[in-house]
Amino acid sequence: MPAYAVAHMRQVTMGPAIVEYLERIDATLAPFGGRFLVHGGEVAVVEGSWPGHLIVIEFPSRAAADDWYHSAAYQDILALRTDNSDSDIILVDAVDARHRATDVLTART
Repeated sequence: MPAYAVAHMRQVTMGPAIVEYLERIDATLAPFGGRFLVHGGEVAVVEGSWPGHLIVIEFPSRAAADDWYHSAAYQDILALRTDNSDSDIILVDAVDARHRATDVLTART
C-alpha cells in the first residue's frame, strides 16, 4: 500500500541552503521509490485559509517512506530545510481503493 510524505511549508526563506536542499533531495528519494506528486504550485482556497505551500511525495510503502526520512542521505540535508523554513511534515498511509468515509467509524470501535 502506498504511503506519503506530506509537508505544509508555511514559510520558506529562499537562499543558498534551500537551493542546495532542492538540488539534493531527488537523489535521496530514488533509492526508496519516492516521487513528487505535489510540489508547491498555486492553490484554490475554497474554505478557510492556506498559508504556504503543499508538498506530497509518494512512496511504495510506509516502510519505504520511513526508511527514506531516516536515511543518512536525507538526514544529511535535513537541516538545510529545517533551519530555513517553518513547516510540518507527516508520513501517512494511503487507503484502499474500496475505502468509504464511514470506514473510519468501524475503525474506532
